[in-house]
Amino acid sequence: MKIRKNVPLSLACGLLMAAVPTPSFAALPQGAKAPDFTLNAALGGKSFNLSLAKALKKGPVVLYFFPAAFTSGCTVEAHMFAEATGNFNKLGASVIGVTAGNVERVAEFSKSECRNKFAVAADPGAKVAAKFDTTMQGAKQTISNRTSFVIAPNGTILLSYTDMNPQAHIEKTMAAVRAWKAKHG
Repeated sequence: MKIRKNVPLSLACGLLMAAVPTPSFAALPQGAKAPDFTLNAALGGKSFNLSLAKALKKGPVVLYFFPAAFTSGCTVEAHMFAEATGNFNKLGASVIGVTAGNVERVAEFSKSECRNKFAVAADPGAKVAAKFDTTMQGAKQTISNRTSFVIAPNGTILLSYTDMNPQAHIEKTMAAVRAWKAKHG
């Protein structure tokens, strides 16, 4: 962006920031109650209605929001969660991915990138992401920010972690699930 001398620096910075996706960074905090939702989802390419309340009846839920299927960071994160899903399951936890970006591709993403290991839900219009305060403005629409939550069976958020780099999400969510398991056997 070319900055002219007579344009105030604050205006030039504001214009530059408007061109970059802007995350909200105010995800629901640890200790908050997770909002319930039901979304269309896929597991192994097969569509079904996913309910957070129903998933929580089975144990803690690792709920992670990601910007868009088949993008580099989201693919890396999906692969990492797929590899860790067995370990989460051994601790009694399930994994659910949610995206507001390219929602028409979640079935395909659940098969190829999530490797049939966990459910991926479509969040058209980022309505559920907004309830969790984890949205950002993409180029054409509001999308999910990269945020992971660990939610206890009673609906309490045990971990809230936002970082566009997918690397630490598995480590932090696994630690939170292990801590919950140590307390609740």
